[in-house]
Amino acid sequence: MSMDIKQIQDLIKFVAKSGVNEVAIEEQDFKITIKTNQAPTYVTATVPTPAPIPAVPASVPAPAETPLPTTSKTDDTSGYVTIKSPMIGTFYRSSSPDKPVFVNVGDEITAGKVVCIVEAMKLFNEIESEVSGKIVKVLVDDAQPVEYDQPLFLVEPK
Repeated sequence: MSMDIKQIQDLIKFVAKSGVNEVAIEEQDFKITIKTNQAPTYVTATVPTPAPIPAVPASVPAPAETPLPTTSKTDDTSGYVTIKSPMIGTFYRSSSPDKPVFVNVGDEITAGKVVCIVEAMKLFNEIESEVSGKIVKVLVDDAQPVEYDQPLFLVEPK
C-alpha cells in the first residue's frame, strides 16, 4: 500500500485538527510519521527497499480480567450508557503522559467529545462519546490493552 499526496495532505489536516501529537503509519513498503507541535507540522516519509517483514500478530493475549459481580451489573449500570472500545489496542486517558486526562469521573460530556485514545498498530485513534451525560466510572486503567467492544466508561445520560 502506498498513499498518494492527496491522502497524505488529508491525513496531515486531520492530525493538525485532532490535537494528537504524533501519528505513525507503517506498511510493508511504506512508512509515514506525522508529528505536530501546535505550530509547525513535520512530516517524514520513507519507502524502504522491499524486504520480508515478519507478520505481527493482530492481537496480544490480554491479562485475565476480574469479572464484575453480577449483582452490581444490574443494580449499578441499569440506567447508564457504556462507551465501548471500537477496536483492539492500548487505552490512554490523555494525549501524552504530560497532558491532562480527557475526562474524569463527574465530568459532563457531550456527544462528539474525545474521552480517550486507543492506539492500534502505532496509530492513535481519538475515541469520541456518542452520548451526552456525566462520566460515572472509568472501567480501564491508563495504558492497558483493550479488546474490541470492551466497556471503557459508564455514562449517566442527560
